[in-house]
Amino acid sequence: MNDNLKAFLDQKVSQYNRPEFIANDPVSIPHLFTQKQDIEIMGFWAATLAWGQRVTIINKCKELITLMDGAPYDFIINHQDPDLKKLLHFKHRTFNDIDTLYFISFFRQHYERFDSLEDAFMPKPPSPLKGEPNFNKAAIQELPLQGAGGLAAVALDHFRSYFISLPDFPNRTKKHVSSPSQKSTCKRLCMFLRWMVRKDEQGVDFGIWNKLQPADLICPCDLHVDRVARKLKLITRKQTDWQTALELTQNLREFDPLDPVKYDFALFGLGIEERWGIEGILPEF
Repeated sequence: MNDNLKAFLDQKVSQYNRPEFIANDPVSIPHLFTQKQDIEIMGFWAATLAWGQRVTIINKCKELITLMDGAPYDFIINHQDPDLKKLLHFKHRTFNDIDTLYFISFFRQHYERFDSLEDAFMPKPPSPLKGEPNFNKAAIQELPLQGAGGLAAVALDHFRSYFISLPDFPNRTKKHVSSPSQKSTCKRLCMFLRWMVRKDEQGVDFGIWNKLQPADLICPCDLHVDRVARKLKLITRKQTDWQTALELTQNLREFDPLDPVKYDFALFGLGIEERWGIEGILPEF
């Protein structure tokens, strides 16, 4: 462990992991709500749409909220077919009305059986009985994927299989939900899991899920994080894929084994706010 680098990154975590971070980041979208299901739905949607300029992502999410009458969970559970017509023109980059309608269908069928989206990430198929326990952490730890990303990999692979399991699933929507088995970094889903799972006193992440722990999470490896991490020699792998995200997270665990992904704030902040690797001059460690 490089103590100087740890001290530097800890300082940057303190700088960026604070309420002031929220306003200009997609995490501001779930922060518009207090009901758990609304936080989950719009957190998932904001993470899914998180490519491009942050201001555009935020504006498109707010447009989507307006189309759902300002109450996503209530709309999803109680809408009638005519209510969906106004969503037919929603689009963000390659995410279109077909994807939007399937997301609504998926959420409705899930929340008719479960109180939380957390159950969609658990490795046993969802039960038809709402609220029935379906999580056995000890059993999950014995699964083969444990050595390739641990509980997070198991959860992400399970979620994608569950997500695409509805009879009306449109093939084009697959591209919006990645998984470790596809060798993807799963950066959007890893960010969503960070929002839902991490617990601290700063108020950026929600910490409303308990079946995964912060120690289980994998660092979201987006363009800015990847660039800064390579400059700091936290990544040596040439390509950027799931193994790259694992390498980065394992190195961050050397700094904090219980909460490695808190350093996402530091790496992302250095990349997008301070433009390290583009304009910023990195110190030697």
